[in-house]
Amino acid sequence: MSDDDAEPEETRRLPTLEKPPGGSPRSATGATASGAADHGRGRFWSSRRVPAGLVALVLLAAAGLLLYDVAAVRAHRPAMAWRRWLAGELATRHLDDTWVLAGAALAAAVGLWLIVLAVTPGLRRVLPMRPVAPDVRAGLDRPAAALILRDRAMEVAGVQSVRMTVGRHRAKARAVSHFRELDEVRADLDAALGAGLDQLGLARRLRLTVHVRRPKKG
Repeated sequence: MSDDDAEPEETRRLPTLEKPPGGSPRSATGATASGAADHGRGRFWSSRRVPAGLVALVLLAAAGLLLYDVAAVRAHRPAMAWRRWLAGELATRHLDDTWVLAGAALAAAVGLWLIVLAVTPGLRRVLPMRPVAPDVRAGLDRPAAALILRDRAMEVAGVQSVRMTVGRHRAKARAVSHFRELDEVRADLDAALGAGLDQLGLARRLRLTVHVRRPKKG
């Protein structure tokens, strides 16, 4: 019996990737592999636990204190001193008073801060990666990306040390070369770090900036 005869009938050949001339890779079904990369490019949304918890605690404390004071007044007890003082200040101070304007500015700043937190995604330290499966998203920490690129840069001949910085849109490498021509080292670093950026699998490719210098004397 041959190997072909022993193969189960349920076994099917997996679809292969084909790259048409001048085009992006296509599967056997004709769908482009880059089509999935068009989705999920935005940053991950932060849960904002700390700001939400602080706001909830402040509101809970203020509401509980006010409710206790109102209940005490209903029970024919005198109102708290802070409430009497606040009522007197609001009744006597004008709208153009310095403290009134300062309080209004503080309240407006806090409100603007909360609005910004509500409409922005956050998680700037996480770089979105290209999706490889439906409904699956992956991210890479910027420090981890910097460490990977630094290791790639240290493999270049002539590089003594590298300081790698990865931002949201740009990767910067500051290398020190103790031998070879600086232009040659810079060209090799561009090639190595460019290949490293491609292998990171990020949804948006970072712009690369490379600086090479000699070590300081003395």
